[in-house]
Amino acid sequence: MTDSLSQKPAFRDRLCAFVDGTRFNNVIIAVIVLNAIVLGMQTSDELVANYGSLLDIIDNAFLFIFVVELGVRMVAYGTDFVKRPWSMFDLVVVGIALTPGAEAFSVMRALRILRALRLISQVPTMRVVVEALLKSLPGLGSTAILLMLIFYVCGVMATVLFKSQFPEFFGTLGGSIYSLFQVMTLESWSMGIVRPVMEEFPYAWIFFVPFVILTSILVLNLVVAVVVDSMQTAKASIASADAEEHGTDIVTLETLQTEIRGLRKEIEGLRAEKEDRS
Repeated sequence: MTDSLSQKPAFRDRLCAFVDGTRFNNVIIAVIVLNAIVLGMQTSDELVANYGSLLDIIDNAFLFIFVVELGVRMVAYGTDFVKRPWSMFDLVVVGIALTPGAEAFSVMRALRILRALRLISQVPTMRVVVEALLKSLPGLGSTAILLMLIFYVCGVMATVLFKSQFPEFFGTLGGSIYSLFQVMTLESWSMGIVRPVMEEFPYAWIFFVPFVILTSILVLNLVVAVVVDSMQTAKASIASADAEEHGTDIVTLETLQTEIRGLRKEIEGLRAEKEDRS
């Protein structure tokens, strides 16, 4: 009885090592890529007419592989499976294809391509990017509120200033905000909007140029800075987690600089002693 109980954790440990292994994950990545290709082929009427049944069989085979994989992971992780966010993500994505009527409704059928997103959970570098984006949401939220405030203020100003001559661009507050959004994206902003406005209002550049600088350059670069900072934080946390798992210390740049300064002082001290002796 005791031997059977001790064999269960050992078996689960071996199973965890197997499903977390590089070879197993590479196979699943290959299946995900091939499944995405097959789903793309099923959008072609010509290919469906000639090979529709074969493509359906291949797609169902891939789905069966995904179900078996999730079952193996559930057995390996046990109750920890629900504590793993990426495992639950895989479960939801695969579960969409298993819902009743998935083949009957075009919306549910279209959602099958979400299985390609499982590539994110299988590639560690992609997981770092997604985790960094999620961690940057609070900072991005503050930036988005700032951007919306700028758009609202500038939208009211543009409506009041240019509504009479350009109702197609600035006739309403919503239309003004949309036109300013086009200006921010720099999509035909000069020839399409600003220059026609400047023909009637020569000093309109005093309004549009600061708006472009403030939104397209400053605020959007602030978004990039928030995401980059979150990316570095995510990498540092992953590195610290790996170090704790393997029982090693993290050597930071500050630590290296301190050690180099100490070595330099020791070398200078040895040189001074050598000169005194000589």
